[in-house]
Amino acid sequence: MSSSGLKFTFLMPLMVACLMAASASIFHNDFDITWGDGRGKIVNNREVLTLSLDKASGSGFQSKNEYLFGKIDMQLKLVPGNSAGTVTAYYLSSKGSTWDEIDFEFLGNLSGDPYILHTNVFSQGKGNREQQFYLWFDPTADFHTYSILWNPQRIIFSVDGTPIREFKNMESLGVPFPKNQPMRIYSSLWNADDWATRGGLVKTDWTQAPFTASYRNFNADACVWSNGASSCKSNTSPSSASTNRAWFSQEMDSAKQQRLQWVQKNYMIYNYCNDAKRFPQGLPPECNMS
Repeated sequence: MSSSGLKFTFLMPLMVACLMAASASIFHNDFDITWGDGRGKIVNNREVLTLSLDKASGSGFQSKNEYLFGKIDMQLKLVPGNSAGTVTAYYLSSKGSTWDEIDFEFLGNLSGDPYILHTNVFSQGKGNREQQFYLWFDPTADFHTYSILWNPQRIIFSVDGTPIREFKNMESLGVPFPKNQPMRIYSSLWNADDWATRGGLVKTDWTQAPFTASYRNFNADACVWSNGASSCKSNTSPSSASTNRAWFSQEMDSAKQQRLQWVQKNYMIYNYCNDAKRFPQGLPPECNMS
């Protein structure tokens, strides 16, 4: 049987039993290019999406579906060479003034200098929860998988299966947690040379344009929100999770915890929880938890 046949055979029981969303990598099925006047393109038999940036405009896309909890995977290959001043954003977000958001942002740099992976979590319109990392590979040389696991207990950011950040539900401490607002997936490539590289000291070199980032192998093992209801039977009771919804109550085992600690020890370059000068009234309450 072909790989596509195997995928279909696997997904059908999943869709029937749990009414889950499991997305193929044919981009036009899952995404709309929303801006850029032709700078966003779906190529390679509709299996690769590219975004481009030049001096006139960047580009972006968004998912057709909204999701409320799930595991979202996307492979990205970032802008190569001198990418200073550019930002490639890949994130989940709801709408409105008290929106929720889960961010990956890739801050470009001069040739030979590392990208900065910027992460943030917004809940009820409040962010200021930045953690930043270098990567342990060249993210421009090949595709790498960037994942968000979002369930009622935690949000886990991962790169090629290695967790880099965990944001736990600490509503018991008065910390809002994204759990009630469905979110779309968004991505954009845009010019941010007023702040992106060395605080805005390094500007975009437009002689290098167009700048291009590529996407493939999107997968959403997630609950689709449509017409005020979730495709999953329950979003509140972990007991409702079958083996096909392991992500719904997933937490990191000891091996994953060790990998997380390795990343944070060796590659984290900024953590808001260590920035006491930024919070003169005291660090946010989640920072006081081990």
